[in-house]
Amino acid sequence: MKFSEFPYSRPDFAQFKKEFQQLIQSFQSANDVEELQKIFTEIYNRRRSFDTAMTLVSIRNSVNTTDEFYEKEQEFMDENEPMYRDIVMQFYKALIESKQRTELEKIYGKQLFMLAELSIKTFSPEIIEDLQKENQLTTEYTKLLASAKIEFRGNTYNLSGLTPFKLSPDRATRKEAHEKSDNWFSENHNRLDEIFDELVKLRHGMALKLGYKNFIGLGYGRMQRVDYNQTMVEAFRENVLKHLVPLATQLKTQQSKRLSLPALKYYDEGIDFLNGNAKPEGDPDWIVNHATIMYDELSKETGEFFHFMLEYELMDLVNKPNKAGGGYCTYLSSYKAPYIFSNFNGTSHDIDVLTHEAGHAFQAFRSRNLTVDEYLSPTLEACEIHSMSMEFITWPWMQKYFGAQTDKYKYAHLTHALMFIPYGVAVDEFQHFIYANPDATPAERNTAWRNIEKKYLPLRDYDGNEYLEGGGFWQRQMHIYRSPFYYIDYTLAQICAFQFWKKSRENLSVAMKDYITLCDAGGSMSFLKLVELAGLKSPFEENTMQEVMGEAKNWLSGINDSAL
Repeated sequence: MKFSEFPYSRPDFAQFKKEFQQLIQSFQSANDVEELQKIFTEIYNRRRSFDTAMTLVSIRNSVNTTDEFYEKEQEFMDENEPMYRDIVMQFYKALIESKQRTELEKIYGKQLFMLAELSIKTFSPEIIEDLQKENQLTTEYTKLLASAKIEFRGNTYNLSGLTPFKLSPDRATRKEAHEKSDNWFSENHNRLDEIFDELVKLRHGMALKLGYKNFIGLGYGRMQRVDYNQTMVEAFRENVLKHLVPLATQLKTQQSKRLSLPALKYYDEGIDFLNGNAKPEGDPDWIVNHATIMYDELSKETGEFFHFMLEYELMDLVNKPNKAGGGYCTYLSSYKAPYIFSNFNGTSHDIDVLTHEAGHAFQAFRSRNLTVDEYLSPTLEACEIHSMSMEFITWPWMQKYFGAQTDKYKYAHLTHALMFIPYGVAVDEFQHFIYANPDATPAERNTAWRNIEKKYLPLRDYDGNEYLEGGGFWQRQMHIYRSPFYYIDYTLAQICAFQFWKKSRENLSVAMKDYITLCDAGGSMSFLKLVELAGLKSPFEENTMQEVMGEAKNWLSGINDSAL
């Protein structure tokens, strides 16, 4: 079946729960390892059916946030997902308390048991109502952003639709486009603050109920971090401040010179060249056709994967009214099928998001036959290695998309990847402030953001924009609302992706071998063990940061950016 033909009917949760708990009881009473394995398999089959129903609803709701049927189904899932999580935790408890645990660890691997133990610490039936409310609030945030209708020069756009104008070579156009977007956030900042206030208080309350000092420890647990901690993340941020912020600041200065500007304003940051940024030379169908050729040529494995995605129509790529913003890859476990969602808008970002999400989807495709669902995908910082590395591994094919603009694209792609990391750690430091100070007022939060922003992005100039100067920029970062403590994962993975960039330029076939090995492992290992498996160095080591920055500087020194 193609994705549009995947059937959906609302699960009977009461019946599902009854049958699932009966299986758990059978698992607890079984003594024979073979019998345990049979019950284990049946438990995961039941989980996949419910997971797939939730994912179908999420996809179809995000493709059209005004579809009344899937809006109601999303409300149902928001309410029932925490209760589903409760019965999964009951299974986890049975698993880790099994008298046959040693034998089961040999069969399924120790990582499953570590994840189960950590998950149990992040959940209690006492917080089910809080989790339901958290789901409702994050859904409301997504719908609010998707509902934006912004008048610009005679037409109406959503937030994603304004992006091409924000990247216009004409400074007046991009300034006006930014201001239109900023005005929408400013006009809605009260509701955005209210949603976030409720989320912070809910999360802090849940942490206290579970015995944590604040949400930071719970947040790390929810992110399933088993081999690094807050202290290591703080040291990583310091390394970024020491080694990367000076380089990013230098790159911003060069950018202002290329644009013949005395200094960059915030609405100039996205434009790299006076004659405009590189753009793909065709429409979305043309992009997909060239991606098919690219993945066929990259490797037999990537070719097989991309044809699978095309055959079963597992991609929704183009920006449309009422479509949720951003891009993502998810997985429909009953069909062993990844799914890619994005918002193409005619900029180079279309290529970035396609290769990025294809990296996620390729890993899911390669891991689809692993018998433990927890291994279908690793923890999120490891997931982002697949996606960010794919962006760089596909560099040899960028000529297909950009033609004579290819050097412009590569230069911009690398420099923006470098300059992203200070922003990424700023988001992380801000979230640590938020959850260490759950009673902070909206004004105090905004002040904290603006101070952190100045620390990591010292050249950012909001040109007197009152809303942004007041610290409102963070409200457009979906992860802060929806996935607390996620954002540092991108920065850790980016340091790993730069290592794959170096490998792929030295020997693409060797790089692909390591990359496929990493993807095949799925989530069967922790983050740092997966990094080691892929032949990479830990991003937490200061020497790794220095080596990566040295490689980037060497490449950039060979480019006459003013001639691009």
